[in-house]
Amino acid sequence: MVDRIYSGKAPQTKLPKGAIDTQMHAYLPSFPALPGGPGLPPEPLPTPDDYLETMKWLGIDRVVATQGNAHQFDNSCLLACLKAFGNKAKGVAVVTGETSDAEMESLAAVGVVGARIMDISSGAMGLDRLEEVDDRAAAFGWMMAVQFDGSNIVDHFDRLAALKSRWVLDHHGKFFAGVTPDSSQIAALKRLIDKGKTWFKFAGCYESSRVGGPDYADIAAVARDIAAYAPERIIWGTNWPHNAAKRAEDYPDDAALLDTVLGWFPDDKGRTLALVDNPETLFGFERAR
Repeated sequence: MVDRIYSGKAPQTKLPKGAIDTQMHAYLPSFPALPGGPGLPPEPLPTPDDYLETMKWLGIDRVVATQGNAHQFDNSCLLACLKAFGNKAKGVAVVTGETSDAEMESLAAVGVVGARIMDISSGAMGLDRLEEVDDRAAAFGWMMAVQFDGSNIVDHFDRLAALKSRWVLDHHGKFFAGVTPDSSQIAALKRLIDKGKTWFKFAGCYESSRVGGPDYADIAAVARDIAAYAPERIIWGTNWPHNAAKRAEDYPDDAALLDTVLGWFPDDKGRTLALVDNPETLFGFERAR
């Protein structure tokens, strides 16, 4: 059991109007975990209602809900959560090369705008199926959320550079081997960004930091570098409900984490781009301003 906190003292950083959290999962008790996945997060189950309370606490106006690994290829829980969130939400689902046009259209009709590649922790679709997912996403104008060990990004560069869809490198790149702004992996990421279809997501810094919190100095150094290099290509997410936290003492303070991560932007303009303008472009939200 994890003692999650959904409200508290407001963060010091005031989010701009229309702020979008682009990385979270939610669960409902009527959707059990499926074989092949990592199981549901520890009880009590973090539901859409719990997240809506968190949104009010942090000042988030809109959200992108992502299919959780626990449900593998069955997007039913995601769709139920999107319904609970209403018109403030978009979704990122799991699809394959065999997903029919009719199913793609059905998913799009309820707010799904993206497809997920997850090459870590029992993800349903790995990098071995990148191109087939890209074909489906591109055919419907969707984006892709791509998560893998970014330590190997140089090896995958040509495949990533050839993607037809807009795509985001998830979770600060998950550079598990450790990188600095001068590393070859970051040079490769910048080259991908320069090609015009790549975004970079600030979310889940604690999952790949080699030095840990509260400052996550290794992740911060790269984040500051990318935010200065391409402020128009950064998006941000809470990574709620922090599924990697299996014990109460490991669960982060969302307000404090928000202040830390958003402090890596050079100025308010950069934060507004990452929280409003950039995700509007990537996920197709209506303009807030």
